[in-house]
Amino acid sequence: MPVLVITGTGTEVGKTVVTAAVAATASVAGRSVAVLKAAQTGVAPGERGDAEEVARLAGGDVTASELARYPEPLAPATAARRAGRVPVHPEEIAERAAKLATEHDLVLVEGAGGLLVRFDAAGGTLADAAGLLGAPVVVVASAGLGTLNVSELTVRELGRRGLEVAGVVIGSWPAEPDLASRCNLLDLPDVTGVPLVGAVPEGAGGLAPEAFRAAAPQWLAPRLEGTWDAEVFRVRAAPVGVRA
Repeated sequence: MPVLVITGTGTEVGKTVVTAAVAATASVAGRSVAVLKAAQTGVAPGERGDAEEVARLAGGDVTASELARYPEPLAPATAARRAGRVPVHPEEIAERAAKLATEHDLVLVEGAGGLLVRFDAAGGTLADAAGLLGAPVVVVASAGLGTLNVSELTVRELGRRGLEVAGVVIGSWPAEPDLASRCNLLDLPDVTGVPLVGAVPEGAGGLAPEAFRAAAPQWLAPRLEGTWDAEVFRVRAAPVGVRA
């Protein structure tokens, strides 16, 4: 699995922190890692972008790469148009990821927002880049109410395109999960048809890099080189009245 694409079901679901956890876990396992941010929006020149944040949290020698940066926090195609700049195309994403894969054991390609957010005027998306790469995709989802519909739609679209889904990771597991969150541990794999392969605790991005790196393998399943056990996690979190 030299290239792994990481998408979200939407914005603010914990995609960057999950990417950092995957990078840290692979790095701890002794693999060289690069992270590619296809298009960074809403960050000014000189500010730390998502790729740099992944490298900071993951520690080690993670390589951070960014194809384009646009100042306004909008979909990449819109942000590029408004800034009067050249957009990013799926072919460029695939080409850069493939080059990084010749120099690293694992390349993580982080999208912007959800799977079908547009990068260019022709409608190019992260799904198109994943198809060009033939890479598996990790879907990062929120924990609570509303996540089932968007998670199922995202996985269905990936399946329609013939793309492999490596699994779903909950991007921010609450310290005090509500009923919907706890039920979703059972319902997410049921409605999507793919396994849960991790749950990152809320606030994980605020940890010091050393603590983040040490804890990251505990948040991810063996599929992502971690030690997280979905069944044990689900049983511990199961609400009264829900069959374990």
